[in-house]
Amino acid sequence: MDIVFIQGLKIDTVIGIYDWERQIRQDVVLDIEMDFDIKPASKTDHIDQTLDYKAVSKRLISFVKNSEFQLVETLAEKICKIILDEFGVEKVKLTLNKGEAVTGAQGVGVIINRTKNG
Repeated sequence: MDIVFIQGLKIDTVIGIYDWERQIRQDVVLDIEMDFDIKPASKTDHIDQTLDYKAVSKRLISFVKNSEFQLVETLAEKICKIILDEFGVEKVKLTLNKGEAVTGAQGVGVIINRTKNG
């Protein structure tokens, strides 16, 4: 299967378990790999035959900006569900990086793999 990817998608949101985190907006950075057969698009050279990564990005930006989760795990699951349910993707790998949430670390977060049927 081919992979359509979005790398380094930075979105500000309310995320965290601490009171101070609930009062501010923090950036999360998404790296997304989506299994998708691009052969039909390569033959027709038409956007309707492929996974429109701009449409995926716009949908995720809207969702994440308006969300207020405590855990990155919850946000990651919701993001994968949107991709699988709304964009015809069968498998997705998501890296959600909360940035410098731990002193001395360049990034922290989760990496999850999800499939449409599991």
